[in-house]
Amino acid sequence: MSRNGLVRALARTAAALGLTVAAFAATAAPAGAAPQPMGQCTTSSGVVLAVDFSRWGGPVYRSCGSTPTTGYELLNQGGWATTGTGHDGPAFICRIGYSGYQGGKQFPTPQQDDCVLTPPASAYWSYWHADPGQNTWQYSQLGAMLYKPKPGSVDLWIFGGTNIEGTEGKPTVTPDQLRAKNTRPTGGPAPQDTRTAKPLPPNVNTGPRPENPPPAAPATTPPPPSPTAPAPSPSASPSESTTPTPPATTSAPAAAAPAPGPEVVEAAPTADAQHDAGSYLPAVATAALVLLIGGAAVYAAKRRRRTE
Repeated sequence: MSRNGLVRALARTAAALGLTVAAFAATAAPAGAAPQPMGQCTTSSGVVLAVDFSRWGGPVYRSCGSTPTTGYELLNQGGWATTGTGHDGPAFICRIGYSGYQGGKQFPTPQQDDCVLTPPASAYWSYWHADPGQNTWQYSQLGAMLYKPKPGSVDLWIFGGTNIEGTEGKPTVTPDQLRAKNTRPTGGPAPQDTRTAKPLPPNVNTGPRPENPPPAAPATTPPPPSPTAPAPSPSASPSESTTPTPPATTSAPAAAAPAPGPEVVEAAPTADAQHDAGSYLPAVATAALVLLIGGAAVYAAKRRRRTE
């Protein structure tokens, strides 16, 4: 091959490597799914993202994102951030954090899982979907980067033990507790204090809200006691007059109080948090190094040509 041919070949190689680096960088950064206030999600537009932090004493946070988008993009916009595993890359969601909960700390913490290897089926973030109008969860058959939620649907992430078929370890919260009920977008920007946001529709069990306890029942005056036995007649014997027979009473068993469900809190969209590019960084660094080497080779070949 002539020197001119070598120079052209090296130039093409450098250009291709430059495109490779750009592609890796674009993949490492999450795409721009626009975060929205909850009122912007409706029964037929947007998608509700919900993440259950009850494993660490937190609520179920729900937020609204625009569509079309992917499950991964929803988890990396509007204050949400994720970390993948060293073994599988950022596509395998190992940690999830929201800037409005404990300062954006991601869970599980590094002390609970170093996110180097794939988490076990007994302790990982499982992914669930509910299409518009459905009140049953479907265990995701696709990863977060491949799944594209439908407008009006709900995405839910729960942490714990879930088998690979999704038949064990199902969510305790229902899609109806999380999905948007309005048919048209409502409201303006979400309030900063998300726990004072507009309550969910009535007859929806979202668990106790300690900061808003129900009002105490008004005090009532008990009715006067009724006699339990007639007064003894003058002819009654002493034993009969002093030991009246109590009336028979029947007591119904106390009804068991329903177990409270997880608290649902609206997650107002905030500035994007820092994102973990996972295992893409070594690939980007390697491609950049090869690009520099190729560029240096092209430059050296041109210098030799000028001197000859």
